[in-house]
Amino acid sequence: MNPRLTLATAGRVLTQVRHDPRTIALLVVVPALLVGLIAWIFDDTPVFDQVGPAMLGMFPFIVMFLVTSITTLRERRSGTLERLLTLPLHKGDFIGGYAIAFGLLAALQAAAAVAWAVWGCGLEVEGSVWLLVLVAVVNGLLGTMLGLLASAFATTEFQVVQFMPVFVAPQVLLGGIFLARDQMPDALRAISDWLPLSYSIDALNLVKTGGDTGEVLVDILIVAAFALGALVLAALTLRRKTA
Repeated sequence: MNPRLTLATAGRVLTQVRHDPRTIALLVVVPALLVGLIAWIFDDTPVFDQVGPAMLGMFPFIVMFLVTSITTLRERRSGTLERLLTLPLHKGDFIGGYAIAFGLLAALQAAAAVAWAVWGCGLEVEGSVWLLVLVAVVNGLLGTMLGLLASAFATTEFQVVQFMPVFVAPQVLLGGIFLARDQMPDALRAISDWLPLSYSIDALNLVKTGGDTGEVLVDILIVAAFALGALVLAALTLRRKTA
């Protein structure tokens, strides 16, 4: 890998996104609007304070997964990737550039969603708001890396959507959003222990309640390790083109 080529790839992706207002709106505005909708639905009830942190993990995760996987797949289907790889550009440079570009977008998205939830919707947070932003950013990065991995196997945008029950649905259902993980049947709890979104939601809830910062950081490191593993697998399995 060449750091200069990786950064050049990231710059190209960011330039493309900058000229696409719809993608920018989907990445930055939609998650915040969805959080606001949840707050509005449960106005004058304690429900939003209970589920708000989990929503800050779920919405960016899903949006980053979809946008990253579809965008990367289009690069391959259009032949752009094949042409780029005729140059001295390693697959790792391509995947790394996309990871950096969408990682920066994930950070912007997380900051916007957390700011709106806390100061716009009144989400009460006993811990550090900046730590809440950090967890949300790492969670967005997780969605990005899994999106890159899914794009390596998909051949059409429809297949990307089909991968959602594999990459996304189990994590949403078993991550502790709808029921605390310690209240789940033992078998489901064991499965949830192997799903990175579970640790992200645990970290968000800990920050919400002012829990131990050390435990939050451990959860963040676990999620980051899953994201890094997905990134490496994406680089190893990426195909030059789609037949």
